[in-house]
Amino acid sequence: MLDYLIVGCGLSGMALAEKLRQRGRSFKVVDQGGSGASQVAAGLYNPVVLKRLNPIWEAHRQMATSPGFYQELEKRLGIHAVHRVPILRLLHNPAEQNAWFEGAASTKLQAFLDPQLETVQNGSIKAPMGFGKVLGTGWVDTSLLLNAFAEWLLGQGHLLRERFEHDALQPEDNSGGASWSYRELKVRNIIFCEGFGLKANPYFNYLPLQGTKGEYLTIHAPELQEQHIIKSSVFLIPLGNHRYRVGATYSWNDFEATPTAAARKELQEKLERFLTCGYTIEGQTAGIRPTVPDRRPLVGKHPEKPGLYVMNGMGSRGVLIAPFAADELLQHIENGATLPPEMDILRFPGYF
Repeated sequence: MLDYLIVGCGLSGMALAEKLRQRGRSFKVVDQGGSGASQVAAGLYNPVVLKRLNPIWEAHRQMATSPGFYQELEKRLGIHAVHRVPILRLLHNPAEQNAWFEGAASTKLQAFLDPQLETVQNGSIKAPMGFGKVLGTGWVDTSLLLNAFAEWLLGQGHLLRERFEHDALQPEDNSGGASWSYRELKVRNIIFCEGFGLKANPYFNYLPLQGTKGEYLTIHAPELQEQHIIKSSVFLIPLGNHRYRVGATYSWNDFEATPTAAARKELQEKLERFLTCGYTIEGQTAGIRPTVPDRRPLVGKHPEKPGLYVMNGMGSRGVLIAPFAADELLQHIENGATLPPEMDILRFPGYF
């Protein structure tokens, strides 16, 4: 008898599995591997919507939970996946400078924005109006972390490397505490963390999950010598060894996780608005983000099927949201705590 079966091992599935390990619960994870959205994510954690200078939803709670979660996890796995790096928002005119000063002085943003502007220190970056610095930010090497976590799961016998077959899931009569069976497994609770694959889930495909394709480049730029994350119309993330990640694009019409020439051209044009040194492109990566119309996660229990839950729709901020959402969902399942209404799937009753 298992307490939990988790379907999918991206950021959501990993966060849930690690929280269950901490709680001493029995669980298995079903994941066929491959390059899902979490594997190809840029991995930024940033509490501010820099285009509009607003804090993200539940910014303080997410920042209090998530960075520490990843730091503890990387230590346990014996890897270095978390990089604490300030984000410098490139400012284009005096109006943007004034907006930054106002934001840094506001109650909602003062914990996240440095009130002192940064002057340009890099001759390869065109920034005559300087930068605003976001505090407490960084990035997580999601591919490294997810692969290391999957290896740990395999070593513990927790991971089934296979495609989940929804037809093999059968309800139980709750004898012995089991709600469902999956092949030979008897399970109390099943949590679906399938990303964009939720569209094929017969239990939760009624939810308004959308796909947003994102692409980024990996470049080699020895002259750049930049240690900060630069944000303009694209992010520029230092990876080490003169390599940088440039991204990302947003496409709502293309659901093929393959790189495109159009995205490459768009990213290069935006990058070259502020980058003045030469570079070479080493790679281009694409993935489909699971997004929701109201830009909030999809978390909660099935309206008619006891024991079935979903945690999905993390969008482009999954690094920050996933550990926070995992805590909320497990508190809901095990202690009867009320889910935040902004993430609870009950906010979409008309879709069922």
